[in-house]
Amino acid sequence: MCMSTHRHSLHCILPPYILSKIAENGSPALRAMAMHSLMIDPTIRIVRASTAGPVTGDIARRRSAAGNITVPSPLRTIRDAGGEPEAPGSVVVRREGEGPTGDIAVDEAYDGLGATFELFWEAYQRNSIDDVGLPLDATVHYDQDYDNAFWDGTQMVFGDGDGELFNRFTIALDVIGHELTHGVTEKEAGLAYFNQSGALNESISDVFGSLVKQKLLGQTADQADWLIGAGLLTSAVKGVALRSMKEPGTAYDDPVLGKDPQPGHMDDFVRTNQDNGGVHINSGIPNRAFYLAATAIGGNAWDRAGRIWYSALLDPNTRANTDFAGFARVTIDVAVRLHGTDSAETTAVAEAWTTVGVI
Repeated sequence: MCMSTHRHSLHCILPPYILSKIAENGSPALRAMAMHSLMIDPTIRIVRASTAGPVTGDIARRRSAAGNITVPSPLRTIRDAGGEPEAPGSVVVRREGEGPTGDIAVDEAYDGLGATFELFWEAYQRNSIDDVGLPLDATVHYDQDYDNAFWDGTQMVFGDGDGELFNRFTIALDVIGHELTHGVTEKEAGLAYFNQSGALNESISDVFGSLVKQKLLGQTADQADWLIGAGLLTSAVKGVALRSMKEPGTAYDDPVLGKDPQPGHMDDFVRTNQDNGGVHINSGIPNRAFYLAATAIGGNAWDRAGRIWYSALLDPNTRANTDFAGFARVTIDVAVRLHGTDSAETTAVAEAWTTVGVI
């Protein structure tokens, strides 16, 4: 179900509680699909955990700081699994610098990897996921009617969706940015994937996934929709996205998928043993904090608000077990360092965390 306490976790965009709801409420075909996905995801996770390599974030930062200022390339490779449950796919269909193929999933994956790379390089001078130019690989057309997309620590993998509830998983740019950001978090703070640190891990991916989309579209914080996975749901679903950073808990309310369970305030924090302690659920709280800070600061959210969150992720005080309150303190400290104690930025960050009940 795309969850692990291993440092190199398998991170899936579709929360396990949505698949569980489909298994309960869907048609026979949808129930079979959901159960299939629920069985596939832990298998991938176990394989990934057994082959995970070392975390190299500290070394990466030192190398980056050492100073290669040449504009880097994302070094993309897209593979096609051909509907088989294999990752990486066996057929290379597009490499860095090659033109569009006409396969929409291939080309969306290629463009999404590039847009994510550009955000981190142009806004934060980070050279790929590991900051030393890690090639960006992806596999499309994974399995049959597979309802998910995931980062496995080495590559992105996309299912084509079932066509009834979910469209192809390359359709949402913020999904691609979200999943690749899990790789950045692994290389930096290594936030443990359970309870509040896990929800913070998910939130940081939503933050930068949204910023990838906003930057590509040239949207200011006030213009953005602050939705994660817009376009992923088909017209048959009563909903607009997987999550709303602006209004957690309002993204969908559907007879099959159920109701979006995300809280937006600590008063409604969900205590559960499911979903690794609610990592996809409680992420709504820090998500809303970022939305509030970014809109209060104004302008392009990837500039000042995004810089504060990115710097906080790299800060040595953000550790594997950092909770919401701990990360809030780090973001406030970073805002003070970057903009001053009495700055509008520091005030916006502190007020955002206060509004959601974290401080």
